[in-house]
Amino acid sequence: MRPFPPEVLHDPIEPGPYRMAMGLTIVPEAAWFEVDALYPTETAEKSRLLTERHADVVALTPGSEAARREALAMVLANLRTHHPDLLTETDADPLEQAARLVQEDMCLIQDAVFTAGVVCFPSRWRLRDKIGKPLAEVHGPVPVYAERLANPVDRFMRHLKPDRIAMRLNWSILDDSALFQPEGKWRSERNDAITADNAGDTLFVRVERQTLRLLPVSGAVLFGIRVHVYPLRRFAISAARVAAAVRALPDAIVRYKSLPAIQAPLLAWLDRQGQAS
Repeated sequence: MRPFPPEVLHDPIEPGPYRMAMGLTIVPEAAWFEVDALYPTETAEKSRLLTERHADVVALTPGSEAARREALAMVLANLRTHHPDLLTETDADPLEQAARLVQEDMCLIQDAVFTAGVVCFPSRWRLRDKIGKPLAEVHGPVPVYAERLANPVDRFMRHLKPDRIAMRLNWSILDDSALFQPEGKWRSERNDAITADNAGDTLFVRVERQTLRLLPVSGAVLFGIRVHVYPLRRFAISAARVAAAVRALPDAIVRYKSLPAIQAPLLAWLDRQGQAS
């Protein structure tokens, strides 16, 4: 297998007043999937989870069979052109086969309903709580989603074209580097292990690179999620900007992201780095 390129550092953290927006860009076919130096370890971790915790990371609803087959066909077509050395065969469900081949998790959305998912690296949510629900309910716990994003997201899904791959980034800061995190939202108890001295190495910026692509035959949308976990120290050069972004978060978002558990040492560390730069 060829050598893989280094992991890209995605930095979507913006200062200024907080705004909830889709923030979509269009990426070319060749950039649909990220393949980097973490490929061997991340696909091995997927394989472990799919073996040991299958019921926690795979959920499929009746009626999604054709879309799951089409998703695999689309993924295979892309890999044959851009990453042929990654192609392997298994006898798993088509959506599971597709998710095993790449670093992304994969979900299917049909008529604004979440109908199938292979999600090995959830960011503090449980697949079984979301499967089979309309998108508005899937995102129900997200503060102000219903007021600000529900209608734009549904409208975007209806107008997505098969030849346009949309991409967006979101971010959070956590005190756990694990990829598989099905629990942990709304935490408020202070994590006393995190201090202003060690926060750079004990806190992590978790970035999701999300892609959306219409499957032209079934009409389903294939939603890919690539999770990046960076030590906070990698953002030292932009510490002032990160601190400004954290301070601009509304209280409801702060609680939703469990920042009360780490906010004081996080901001103290960021302020130190900002003063030193």
